[in-house]
This record gives sequence, structure tokens and C-alpha cells, in this order.
Amino acid sequence: MRPSDLDDVMAIEEVSFPTPWSRRMFLEDFPRDFSDTLVAAGAEDEVLGYAVCWTIAGESHLLNIAVHSARRGQGIGRALLSECIRRAARAGASVIFLEVRAGNEAAQRLYRSMGFAFRGIRKGYYTDAGGEDAIILDREVRKSDATG
Repeated sequence: MRPSDLDDVMAIEEVSFPTPWSRRMFLEDFPRDFSDTLVAAGAEDEVLGYAVCWTIAGESHLLNIAVHSARRGQGIGRALLSECIRRAARAGASVIFLEVRAGNEAAQRLYRSMGFAFRGIRKGYYTDAGGEDAIILDREVRKSDATG
């Protein structure tokens, strides 16, 4: 992800989440050496989706991932998540975890299909929409994940 991608990223972010990240939040991740900010680009560098992952002290955390609504179901989210896992493995992480809205069944299906397992619930984690719970999922990161 580059600063020049942010208009497209923000357009996806704003329709994907009830409480979207701000442009500033994305910009703050660019200089961080522990942060991977990724985009999946289509024709003419159109941003189809993006992900933000942090890897610190042997753990990776998927902070944000979204795909353009017209491009969902085409494997873009899977490809972005695979790349986050690959980068986590290369950075020496042993686990990757995430929080997902309890009501986001499509995302939960994707994560489970990629080996993520239930670890817990953060009650009322999402303060918008009445305090929806977050489901915590994690997955072991193996050395073999580093190749793809």
C-alpha cells in the first residue's frame, strides 16, 4: 500500500465498516517497520482490497482487511490473508490472530477455511451498533507458510 492508494482504500473502508479507520490511521502505519500494509490491485492499479497486519514479538495480528464490495467472493480476501500469513512467517511469528464481528459469518468462514480456530470472545468489543461481540481467532504460523 502506498499513500497514493488511500483514496481507493478509504472508499472501500467507508462502505465496509460501521466505524471505518481514518486516513490518518492508515498513514501512521506506513513508517512502522512491524506493519505490513498490503493492497490487491486490478487493472490500472485499481485497489480491489487491502490488509494491515502487525508482527511484533513473535506474534502477528491482522488488524484490518476488506475487499471492494463488487469483487467479494473472487479470492481476493483469501490472497491478502495468505500474504499476511506468509509475511508473518518470514518475520518469525509463531501465531497470527484477529478479531472478527460475531455477525460477520462470511469472514468467519474464510478464516476457518484457512486454519483459524476459535480462542475467545471480547464482549461488547465493537462500540458501534450496540456493542457487538468480537470473536477471537488464531492460527499457528509454520515455517512452511513463508513460501506461500
